[in-house]
Amino acid sequence: MKSGAAVSGPEANRGVVSAVRGSVVEVHFDARLPAIHSILRAGAEQQIVIEVLVQLDDHRLRGIALTPTQGLARGMPVVDSGGPLKAPVGRQTLSRMFDVFGRPIDRLPAPAPVEWRSVHRAPPPLASRSTQSAIFLTGIKLIDVLVPLERGGKAGLFGGAGVGKTVLLTEMIHNMLGTQQGVSLFCGIGERCREGEELYREMKEAGVLPNMVMVFAQMNEPPGARFRVGHAALTMAEYFRDDEQRDVLLLIDNIFRFIQAGAEVSGLMGQMPSRLGYQPTMGTELSGLEERIANTDSGAITSIQAVYVPADDFTDPAAVHTFSHLSASIVLSRKRASEGLYPAIDPLQSSSKMATPGIVGERHYRLAQEIRRTLAQYAELKDIIAMLGLEQLSPEDRKVVARARRLERFLTQPFFTTEQFTGLSGRLVSLEDALEGCERILADEFQNVPESALYMIGAIDEVKLKADDEAKRKTDDASRGNPGLARANQEAKVSEEATHNAQTGKAGKEKASQQEAGHVDSSDDA
Repeated sequence: MKSGAAVSGPEANRGVVSAVRGSVVEVHFDARLPAIHSILRAGAEQQIVIEVLVQLDDHRLRGIALTPTQGLARGMPVVDSGGPLKAPVGRQTLSRMFDVFGRPIDRLPAPAPVEWRSVHRAPPPLASRSTQSAIFLTGIKLIDVLVPLERGGKAGLFGGAGVGKTVLLTEMIHNMLGTQQGVSLFCGIGERCREGEELYREMKEAGVLPNMVMVFAQMNEPPGARFRVGHAALTMAEYFRDDEQRDVLLLIDNIFRFIQAGAEVSGLMGQMPSRLGYQPTMGTELSGLEERIANTDSGAITSIQAVYVPADDFTDPAAVHTFSHLSASIVLSRKRASEGLYPAIDPLQSSSKMATPGIVGERHYRLAQEIRRTLAQYAELKDIIAMLGLEQLSPEDRKVVARARRLERFLTQPFFTTEQFTGLSGRLVSLEDALEGCERILADEFQNVPESALYMIGAIDEVKLKADDEAKRKTDDASRGNPGLARANQEAKVSEEATHNAQTGKAGKEKASQQEAGHVDSSDDA
């Protein structure tokens, strides 16, 4: 039976609306009360969907509307669907975009055949979980080197508004679908509808849509819909992991909106708020969602979640509760974004539980620690440089600053998803290339190369090409801007050629005279 479809006929369990308070609806049933999480339908065409949350007494219940309640009034009939909210699962859902009810929103016919499963599911039991730790490679240098992600783990992208969370998520989708035969599932919770449309179009143009499913509840929808869309997306992801035994990349944008929707629902239901106005059940609700994301014997759901941090305050309860579930925390810095260092990840605040010698290997661990140490020393020296200037530092400290600045620029990377804005073609960098580049920079191999030559490149081998291009461009720009300089350059070039020719001619004459002398000597001997 389709998600939330009403049961019609004489056997249907029917009730009557007794009160409507915004999105909160109270219903009176004379017969049996529907179970918690049951879906009720009301309205002229039963288009208003209500989820049962509280049973008040033997005949009354209180639910939250998952759709707008315009037109709903006291005395209207309500029909119990007989089951919870359901989501469509199956291969037919690939390359499609759905809302929280499993209805397609990409202007295409509904997929068939599909199976409908409840969005309320228990996490996998401990006995079926995998105990092996493996690294999930993204092709992004800074993440793979300093904040390695766990296959089947949960990573958080923390940052305020406009620092690049969504761009980083879309780049990971592009890289994962381009290099691995997995399924990607994008869940948009309370985000802008424009982002969903752009993502759909970009993925279609990139040719990666056939292995992708998108589920959206945008920010203008009621809190009930925004609160349940994460569960619907997880149900679809669990099908590919458990039934098809495939690896799934689940991207959630934004997990803070899930917590925010839960706070709205809690407030509407009349619960006493806890610290800073959040719902008292925030920890339980977040755990119910996060614990379903796991690595099992059959496959893995690797989740990367954008986390909006209110006012860049990392002590906010939403950020604190989310931190406790994550195996890696990627912190985005507004300061680095303003300096043009993209991705704007703060390497000193970001961390990963995978960055241990036993998992990533001794060489990778040692390099990552050395990079962090160099960047931390540079951060400490910034105040001295600002007050006294770079010249006042000791020679050793100046070397540290040079290494750190080159590392910062090498760890930037042009993205495939931003090619149309930057004009730079995207780069996918292997872990070995990224480690080799950092190792060579720390060994001062590029101390005579301009810092700008390491900015926005892929592998370290591109440095020489970029340095040559920049030198040529500077010469051309100078020539165009100053005819005298152009003439001087030309004269210098001519003079250089003349000197070269003269030296060549002189060498030729010397050689000829030597040969002649040798010939004379040989004739005398004869």
